[in-house]
Amino acid sequence: MAYHHGRLRETLIDEAAAAIDEHGIDALSLRELARRAGVSHAAPAHHFGDRSGLLTAIAADGFERLADALGTAGPDFVETGVAYVRFANAEPGRFAVMFRTELLRRGDPALEAARDRAGAILASGAVGALGDDRADRLAAWSIVHGFATLWNSGAIEADPGDRPDALARAVAARLVHAPRPPG
Repeated sequence: MAYHHGRLRETLIDEAAAAIDEHGIDALSLRELARRAGVSHAAPAHHFGDRSGLLTAIAADGFERLADALGTAGPDFVETGVAYVRFANAEPGRFAVMFRTELLRRGDPALEAARDRAGAILASGAVGALGDDRADRLAAWSIVHGFATLWNSGAIEADPGDRPDALARAVAARLVHAPRPPG
């Protein structure tokens, strides 16, 4: 894919996410990305500095896209959780990078803002579900992230006709309809 003037940064991020989806994070290099995007080998370094900068940009872009997807689901946690799983399924390259903090630049303002935005939207439907806001947020994230990760890795043995969003809806509903713990 040749880039279009004015969109090189976005093209490089998209191509890198596609390459990660196809070959994994470890196989990604700036030189291979440049070849894939049809640009000089110096172009990715110009935009991102190094591999960590590229991965940080992919993660920030991923969290922005995730926040957008979650925002369209409305205030219901179950539907927000389904949107999370749909995103992970539709964007496996970005999703694979977003939570690999050891590969990302700590303290990157764009990454932190995007991560906070997505987290706040995901948590908004779950807060109060069980009576402990922090535990509710962690439970909500753990359920949908765990499901998405297991589905994407092939660890969930799906029956013919199973769709990740239908199964995710049933799993996420467990949190909302769970009995409150005593005390």
